[in-house]
Amino acid sequence: MPKISKITTQKKSNHRFNIFLTENDKEYYGFSVDEDVLITYHLHKGLSLTPELIKKIQELDASYKVYTLSIRYLSYRMRSELELIEYLQKKEVEDTYIDEVIHRLKLEGLLDDAAFSEALVRTRIQTSAKGSQLIKKELVEKGIKNSLIEETLKQFTFEIQYEKVEKLARKKLNSSTKKSYRQQVDALKQTLLQKGFTFDVISEVVNNIEIDRDENDEYNAIVFQGEKLVSKYQKKESEFALKQKVKAGLYQKGFPADLINRFIDEYLNQAY
Repeated sequence: MPKISKITTQKKSNHRFNIFLTENDKEYYGFSVDEDVLITYHLHKGLSLTPELIKKIQELDASYKVYTLSIRYLSYRMRSELELIEYLQKKEVEDTYIDEVIHRLKLEGLLDDAAFSEALVRTRIQTSAKGSQLIKKELVEKGIKNSLIEETLKQFTFEIQYEKVEKLARKKLNSSTKKSYRQQVDALKQTLLQKGFTFDVISEVVNNIEIDRDENDEYNAIVFQGEKLVSKYQKKESEFALKQKVKAGLYQKGFPADLINRFIDEYLNQAY
């Protein structure tokens, strides 16, 4: 039966120890263990080790390595259970050890999908322009259960979403542009949907928001768009057909009839 002949500290880690064994007057390297495993099994020079005991020691040490690896991964930021599982699988950790460490971390309160979900939603609300649907998608990708997602997203109230959408809308609609106001609104709706806001909150904001759209800005935009249409059709169409196509084009772009008629009068009627 082998006995421990000496125990040395590893050069790269002061918390891991090399266990050397001697048997039949021959000394050889046996295995390495973490400091906690060393203490748990009271490993010391002269201790006899059966094959069964060595196996138990190595199994506990392997389990502890996975635990330490997991703690290090969790130390950077909160993780979901799925994130940790996928991380350990990439490290080629056996499923048995993954199950053990997940169970232990849950008992210790270090792995909690409910707390993780709540923190993620709170952070996204405070620091991002994401709507509820994008946040929900992110939580699904993190492996959070639907029931938990719905419960957690309750903190992202309609009022908070409305405030965010209104702020984004005012910024977007007040910016300088060569598009009609209706085109701006349509583009705004698409942008907000892509950011994950729901149609109901978007519609509520768009219906209620009041933006002072300067008529000169709107007319400058119609002149910009109208001149492009004139250049496109002028050489191909008669005077009447040109006016009709320009009118139709400007109407499709969302400009009001009075400004369209003004453009036609000032830029086309005077030209012919």
